[in-house]
Amino acid sequence: LFPPLRLIILIDKLNPAPRAKGQVPPNRVSDAPPARQIQCSIGHFLGLDFLSLLLSLSPPLKLLGVKYSKRPSPSTAVATRSTQSPNSFRTDTRIATMENYQKLEKVGEGTYGVVYRARDLSAGGRVVALKKIRLEAEDEGVPSTAIREISLLKEMRDPTIVRLFNIVHAEGHKLYLVFEFLDLDLKKFMESLPVSEGGRGKPLPDGSSAFLSRMGMGPAVIQKFMMQLCRGVRYCHSHRILHRDLKPQNLLIDGEGNLKLADFGLARAFGVPLRTYTHEVVTLWYRAPEILLGGRQYSTGVDMWSVGCIFAEMCTRKPLFPGDSEIDEIFKIFRVLGTPSEEIWPGVTSYPDFKSSFPKWSRNLSKPLCDNLNERGLELLEMMLVFDPAGRISAKQSCNHPYFEEYHAQQDAAAQPTANYRGGNGYYR
Repeated sequence: LFPPLRLIILIDKLNPAPRAKGQVPPNRVSDAPPARQIQCSIGHFLGLDFLSLLLSLSPPLKLLGVKYSKRPSPSTAVATRSTQSPNSFRTDTRIATMENYQKLEKVGEGTYGVVYRARDLSAGGRVVALKKIRLEAEDEGVPSTAIREISLLKEMRDPTIVRLFNIVHAEGHKLYLVFEFLDLDLKKFMESLPVSEGGRGKPLPDGSSAFLSRMGMGPAVIQKFMMQLCRGVRYCHSHRILHRDLKPQNLLIDGEGNLKLADFGLARAFGVPLRTYTHEVVTLWYRAPEILLGGRQYSTGVDMWSVGCIFAEMCTRKPLFPGDSEIDEIFKIFRVLGTPSEEIWPGVTSYPDFKSSFPKWSRNLSKPLCDNLNERGLELLEMMLVFDPAGRISAKQSCNHPYFEEYHAQQDAAAQPTANYRGGNGYYR
């Protein structure tokens, strides 16, 4: 596949000789893992079959920048298994093909392609979500950059993140991502609320738990969802992964009423198309102003803007900025928050799509962004919707905001059900 010399050099780069702590090799600018420093150009020469084989190796392939650890000895492996939660997930390390999966039904058509409910025949019939990725140029195969980015996502393990179990390829240069299956998203959940509570009275998906139908969406549930959302974003940002397309459809809810983030990192691997697989226009309602104005360099603030828009929508049951085009979206934001100036947002006039001819709207400070939020909630919302990305609150800071004090108190109380129990004398109230 490779000339011997090229392969030897590649292996040598990926497996450097041991060195003293703190010593940086001369061909690297930092002490980051070697695979992070290598631009994996060989992916352009690999066939998809071979890439799939490499991706399924255990430990995960260094070439693609995936962290790994040594396989534990039998004794430590037993100890590890005994301490794991029965509900914990493990990344699949087997060589996976479509023969391992039985498609049951098509459940949706998302930003990147069709989503199927399927059964993993190699994992005891576990129900999974098969997300077929649409490739812009399928005849050219899967881009090596996409393979590398998706491989990193297999290592994301947090209760607030929808797990990516495996990456599967099929004939015709088709790529499937195998995810934990959750069939309810925040958008469907809000639509299932009674009309009297701002919903549309739609039924929940078949098989949804009775608990979800009773849960409703009062202030306590909104606090819980917001905390789980902020924690999930914090986890991903701490791993230097952005979403760039957060919206209620990407926030899934399990049978116990816990919110989880889906599709993190896919934008970096595949881009954010203007239209979905079925040519439906991708919503702009949650997109940060720096993206709408044509910015090419952005950071974690783009996700926090989306979180703020979702926060407001959970409270009002209505989208905050429901634009139907990029310019309409920009103008809807400006009408509510005021047209930004250099004083409010340094550098705004330098964005490619900012026009000095934009209408100069002023913000109505007497009208809150959300009518049914308490003072602390409004403060958090305002901090998420700051125009200047550098001044926008981070996910980590959001988790520590006073708005969540009541939620933390409830969690602490729930974690100590016998706090008032004293010896054998019963409960003292």
